[in-house]
Amino acid sequence: MINFHVDRSSSVPAYAQLIRQVREGLRMGLLHPGDQLPTVRSVVTSCTVNPSTVLKAYRELELAGLVEARQGSGTFVSGTLGDADPHVMARLRSGLSRWLGQAREAGLEDEDVQALFTSVIAEDSLRRAQAGNGPPRTEPVARTAFGKKGDAA
Repeated sequence: MINFHVDRSSSVPAYAQLIRQVREGLRMGLLHPGDQLPTVRSVVTSCTVNPSTVLKAYRELELAGLVEARQGSGTFVSGTLGDADPHVMARLRSGLSRWLGQAREAGLEDEDVQALFTSVIAEDSLRRAQAGNGPPRTEPVARTAFGKKGDAA
């Protein structure tokens, strides 16, 4: 089961952070169809958010076809995102973790890492679009992925 967290210092609304965490869990292979999401009550308690915040996140995930609410049973994952091989994802995650260690040794903070990562994604999207490999990516990278200066990544 996923354990939600909310970064209060982020400019991203709490409901959007919850949505992002479910989407990331699906992409990383941590969540699968049939898995149950935490109850609204448990998210309210663990993240100290309003129940309407959790309900809004779950409702948007349901509208996107990623979860389904079952009356009296809870909210369950019903969709998937991405089709990357879990082994490939694990290998890439390991490499990214090593890279992050090098970035830390070079003195980069969370916001520096995020800016660097975002700029590389933008450049790659532009290059792919110019080469005719599809439109540039329009979905912004979530600011909560790395936190803010001083936060643990």
